[in-house]
Amino acid sequence: MAELDPLYTAEEMRAAEAGHDVDAMMQRAGAAVAEELMHRFPDARRIALHAGGGANGGDGRIAADILQAQGRELVDERPDVVIDALLGTGLKGAPREETSPLIEQINGAGVPVVAVDIPSGVNASTGEVAGAAVQADLTVTMHGPKVGLAVAPGRFHAGEIAVADIGLETAETEHRLVTPEILAEVPRRSSRDNKYTAGHVLVVGGSRGMTGAPALAARAALRADAGYVTIAAPAESLPILETLVLEAVKRPLEQAFEAAAKAKALAVGPGLGRGKESKALVRRLLSEVEVPAVVDADALFELEPGEWPAPRILTPHEGELARLLGRDSEEIAAHRLASAQEAAERFDCIVVLKGEDSLVATPSGGVLVCALGLPSLSTAGTGDVLTGITAAFLAKGMEPQRAGAAACAAQQLASHEASQRYGLVASDVIEALPRVLALGLR
Repeated sequence: MAELDPLYTAEEMRAAEAGHDVDAMMQRAGAAVAEELMHRFPDARRIALHAGGGANGGDGRIAADILQAQGRELVDERPDVVIDALLGTGLKGAPREETSPLIEQINGAGVPVVAVDIPSGVNASTGEVAGAAVQADLTVTMHGPKVGLAVAPGRFHAGEIAVADIGLETAETEHRLVTPEILAEVPRRSSRDNKYTAGHVLVVGGSRGMTGAPALAARAALRADAGYVTIAAPAESLPILETLVLEAVKRPLEQAFEAAAKAKALAVGPGLGRGKESKALVRRLLSEVEVPAVVDADALFELEPGEWPAPRILTPHEGELARLLGRDSEEIAAHRLASAQEAAERFDCIVVLKGEDSLVATPSGGVLVCALGLPSLSTAGTGDVLTGITAAFLAKGMEPQRAGAAACAAQQLASHEASQRYGLVASDVIEALPRVLALGLR
C-alpha cells in the first residue's frame, strides 16, 4: 500500500515537537524562511516583518535577522516583500480585534507575502477561515504540511508551499495527503483474468434528456480498466445510449436488479432523475444489493441513512452535501473537513466531498485529501467521470476509501495529461485516463 504524506493538525505538531530543543527548532525555522525568501525573491531588498509574540513571531524575527545580515533592509514602508509571522498554528476561531487591521495591512501592501508556517487567520487543523486572513504568495511550513494548507478555504490563502526540515521525525497523523503513488494500488489485469473478473460495473441512470451522464460514467469505468460495463436505463433512453457507448451492454431499468446480481460494483445516480420511482429504486438498490456502490448525482437527492449490506461511497459536491445535511452550501464551503466527516458518520459510509481539494472521509474519522488537479476540472460531467472511475476500482476489489482516493487522483492527474487544458470537457479526461493509469505501473 502506497505511503501517503502526513497532514498535521496543530495538536499533532505539538506532539511531534515535544522533547526537542525549542531554540534549535526556531533557528532552523527562521533560517528556512530567510533562505526561501531569498531564493524566490532574489531582487527583494526591503523587507517588512509583522511578528506576533509567540513562537511564530520568533521564527519571523530570526528570519529578519538573517536577512539583514545578508544585506536586506528591514523597513516599515514600501517593502519589496512582507513576512507574515503574526499568528501560528494555534489559532482557533477569528483573529483578535487588534490583529485584523494588521492582516488587512499585509494584504493591502501590494507586494509578495511570505507566511511563516501558515497564513495568519487560517486554522491549521481544519482550513477554516473565521475572519480576516493573510493572502500569502509563499508559505514556508515547518516539518510537514498542515491540514489547513491542504483543505479549502485555507488552501486558497497559502500560495506556493515550501516544507522546511527543522529536525523532527515523521509522525502518524489522522489525515493524509494523497500522492500519485496511490495509483500503484489499482489492481491490474493478469493473464488469468477475463472480462468479468477484471471488474464488472453496473451504471444505473439515464432518464430522458440526461443520457450523457451515464454514458460518461460508463466510458470512464471502461477507460479505468473495468472489463465489463452494463448500463441500466429507461427503455426510451436505450437507443441513444447504444450510440454513445458502443462497448457497454444496455438493459432496461426494470432489469437493474437482475444486472446487479452479476456486477462487482454499482454506479447509481448519473442522470437518473428525482421522481418517486427513481428514489424508490435507489433505496432498494442500496439496501438490498450486496456489492459496493458509488452514489452520485440524482441518487443523492433526499437520500436517507440506512443499513447498508456492502460499502457505499457518496460523491457529493458542496451543494449536494448541503442538502444531505440540511445546511446551505456556503456553510459547507466554510467547514469542508467537518462537513465531510459529519456526513460519513451520519450515513455510515465513505464520503467524497468533491472540489479542488477532494476529501475522502470515513465514519472512523480519518480523511484523505486529494489536490492534484487543475481548475479546468470545474466543468460539467467530470463528476460522472469520477463516479465511473470509482466504480471500476471498487469492482477490481480495492478497499473503499483507497478506491475513492485513487479515483480522485486518477481523475485529477488526467487533467494534466489531457490534450486540452483550456476548454477541457469531461470526455478529454476520460481519454487521458489510460495514460495516467499507465504511470502507476512505472
